[in-house]
Amino acid sequence: MIYTDFDLIQLQAEALFVYDENGKLLRINEPGNDAPPARFFLSRSKSGNLWRTRCDVPAELAVKLEKLATAEPVVVDLSEPPRYAAEYAQTLADHAPVIDTWAGPAYYIPSDQPHNAVQITPENLVLVEAHFDWLLTTLEIYAPVMATVVEGKAVAVCFCSRIAAKVCEAGVHTEDAYRGYGYATQAARGWAAAVRASGRLPLYSTSWSNLASQAIAKKLGGVMYGSDYSVT
Repeated sequence: MIYTDFDLIQLQAEALFVYDENGKLLRINEPGNDAPPARFFLSRSKSGNLWRTRCDVPAELAVKLEKLATAEPVVVDLSEPPRYAAEYAQTLADHAPVIDTWAGPAYYIPSDQPHNAVQITPENLVLVEAHFDWLLTTLEIYAPVMATVVEGKAVAVCFCSRIAAKVCEAGVHTEDAYRGYGYATQAARGWAAAVRASGRLPLYSTSWSNLASQAIAKKLGGVMYGSDYSVT
C-alpha cells in the first residue's frame, strides 16, 4: 500500500501514544514507560499537519493551542521549527511550567537492504545476556528484535519501541564500547526487513540534535515524511 506523507504522520501518531475516548493523549505507547506524554504534540508533513493535546489539558487551553496549530503553515523544509513554537510553549507555561520541548525528523524505510543481523528468538536469547539482559523477559513485547553479534554476544539491537496495526517505530541500542562501527545500522536493517515481512511499515524517528541517529536513518535509506514537535 502507498501512503501519503500525511497518512504517515497519522499512523505515527497512532503508534506513539495511547488515547482516551475523546482522542486525547493518555499515555506513551511504550512498555514500561511511565513518563507522561507530551501536553501538546504537533506533527508536520509537506502535505499537512496534525496536532494532539493531553487529556488533562484544560479545554480552554486546548482551544488556544488548536487555534495556533490550525494557523501553522504547511512547509516544504521540515527542518524549520514550527512558526508558533514560542507561542505553544508560552501558552502551556501560562498554565504550568514547561518540563521539556522536543523536536526531530521522522522517516520511513522504503525497502530492504542486505544485512548480517540475527533475529533474537527464545532459542538464542543467550546472545543478549551480556549487554541487553532486559530482553530476557521482554522479547515478546518488543519483537521482532534484531541484533548485530560479535564474538557470540549481541552488541547492538533494534526492536519495536512503539507498535501499531500498520507501522512500528524503531528503538536502537548499542553497547558503548561498540559504537562507531556500524553495528546499529546492521541491526536496524535487519529489523526493518523483519517488520516489513510482518506486513507493517518500519518507521524511524529521532531528534534534530542526535546526528548519529540521523546518520543511521540515512544509511537505511530513510525517507523523511514528517517532523515532530512536542511540549511537556
